[in-house]
Amino acid sequence: MGTQSTQTWMDLVEPSFLLPLRAFVEKEIAPIAVAVDRDDVYPTDAIRALAKAGYSTIFMPAPWGGGLNYRHALAVFEEVSYASAAVGISLITILQAQTILRLFGSPTLQDRYLPAFGQGLISSYALTEANHGSDIRTLDTKARKTAKGWVLDGEKSFITSGSAAEFFIILAQSDAGISAFAVPADTQGVSSYLGKNSATFGLRNGPHVNLVLDGVNLPADHLIGQDGKGIRQAVTTLDYSRTVAAGISLGIARAAFDQAFAHARTRRVFDSTVFEKQGIQWYFADMVTRLDAARLLTYHAADVLDQGGDIARISSEAKLLAASLATEVTSTCIQICGAYGVMENAPYGRYLRDAKAYEIAVGSAEVLKNTIGKSLSRLPFPAGQLPSTESTQ
Repeated sequence: MGTQSTQTWMDLVEPSFLLPLRAFVEKEIAPIAVAVDRDDVYPTDAIRALAKAGYSTIFMPAPWGGGLNYRHALAVFEEVSYASAAVGISLITILQAQTILRLFGSPTLQDRYLPAFGQGLISSYALTEANHGSDIRTLDTKARKTAKGWVLDGEKSFITSGSAAEFFIILAQSDAGISAFAVPADTQGVSSYLGKNSATFGLRNGPHVNLVLDGVNLPADHLIGQDGKGIRQAVTTLDYSRTVAAGISLGIARAAFDQAFAHARTRRVFDSTVFEKQGIQWYFADMVTRLDAARLLTYHAADVLDQGGDIARISSEAKLLAASLATEVTSTCIQICGAYGVMENAPYGRYLRDAKAYEIAVGSAEVLKNTIGKSLSRLPFPAGQLPSTESTQ
């Protein structure tokens, strides 16, 4: 015989990990969430605190991190973003830098930079250019090989976490193709400025910057992986980060649900609570069912990162579902709360802005659908179900 659950959301990693994580988030992140969004500032203190507690390197193998699996990394992103998606997006650019160095960096490059993440190194994943957007097959930023290493020239645009970054992952075009480079922010020739498109209405963790590379000299070993293989390296890194990106959306959606659920159960109208209205219960039933399903898919995607499989497809599915669902859930929660939902001092405006912004960031719905479609196109036909070659006339 089953027992009645006493909690809204199932724990998908062990409670012994979740309980101190939630206590940390409540103490260190929840109190700053409104101010970070309002003032559009990078949450430096929160990121340093996450690093000190071991949460920003939780999935990295020893000696660089906690050596836990991607389920635990995903739980960190979900719980952090339950309080502040701006802190979540700050953390994801750190994970992206860690991932590309871990997967493709040389031992000397790994030894030089990966230990610093445990000390709170702030990084940014600088791919985008004004003339290219999501298309990184050709770039205006150029990398020229020299006898001593590399020289980079160009400009990156709309760079998340760039206002505080101490370390950048840069894509540039070399003679061999697109290549990836590790670039410390204090390298001579590296500078940034705020362009006309520096501010967004959601995921506000500091203005997005334009990053200028003017004759930036790098040692030879600051090339990440093979010259000309940067696109594959960058896309693989994005495949990994999309799973935890889905966790950010789930955190937003859960926060909106919980706030609206508490309101509906305590707010009385026409001699009963809002929640006692059948139509309102149907809203919540639909949302909780779909959120449970999205969480299961996303944690399955984390397992695929650890165990192997079609990472591109499953991570894209998780991000596609979670991101769109977060926008729907936050909008529905506003509707349920009525006038209280649209007040400036209510959290729903922040939730909705963050959720919608994350339908675009780290892979728009259209890009994700293309990725899923490519994975499907490579599947063999099931035995006995090959398409007919007979004429249909």
